[in-house]
Amino acid sequence: MAMGSKNKQKRFKENETFKNVIQPAREIMEKDAFRLKGQWHAKYFKNDHPIVLELGCGKGEYTLYLAEQNPNMNYIGIDIKGARFWRGAKTALEEKRDNIAFVRAQIELIETLFAVSEVTQIWITFPDPQIKFKRTKHRLTHPDFLSRYRQILQADGIVHLKTDSVFLYGYTLGLINDPAYRLIYAHHDIYNNPEAPQIATAVQTFYEKMFLKQNKPITYLQFQFI
Repeated sequence: MAMGSKNKQKRFKENETFKNVIQPAREIMEKDAFRLKGQWHAKYFKNDHPIVLELGCGKGEYTLYLAEQNPNMNYIGIDIKGARFWRGAKTALEEKRDNIAFVRAQIELIETLFAVSEVTQIWITFPDPQIKFKRTKHRLTHPDFLSRYRQILQADGIVHLKTDSVFLYGYTLGLINDPAYRLIYAHHDIYNNPEAPQIATAVQTFYEKMFLKQNKPITYLQFQFI
């Protein structure tokens, strides 16, 4: 345990020196005074390329992969656990990828990080399904979160959900079975579906590899707001 704590502290310290890691104070976010809100293109990326988010990014596997595959797009991994995305941030710096950033922040305050229509796509990769009823509001596809995503996404923006949780997959499908949403794709077991989008199976996160070893089916869906 002590060694694990030391490693975390070391990573926290390193994150403070990484130019691609942004750690806004919660009080600044709560005042809606984050300096890059509405200014990501002008003040951070210095281009007008589309911005894609990975929420609960963990080690940042999707952020890194997508950024490599799409150099003309900007990617931002967001997670409250900085010791996790340390690996992704360090790799991005080592590989000199300037279309990547990582933000340590609470996702429930995401609308304080981005302006209206500032984001093109959102990836939600293997979030905690929060199965217990009293934890419903913490699900990253709860209506409260969906309303926040709608605010920051462009009109034709896409939300991707990839999860091992059949519960969360079904819960989300139920929510978007509504005229306010358009379902683009959904499948309950993408690795046993030859028609699955290539982007859904091209990269596997740390947790995804664990789930696959346990023979858990991986679900994936895409949807838009109308």
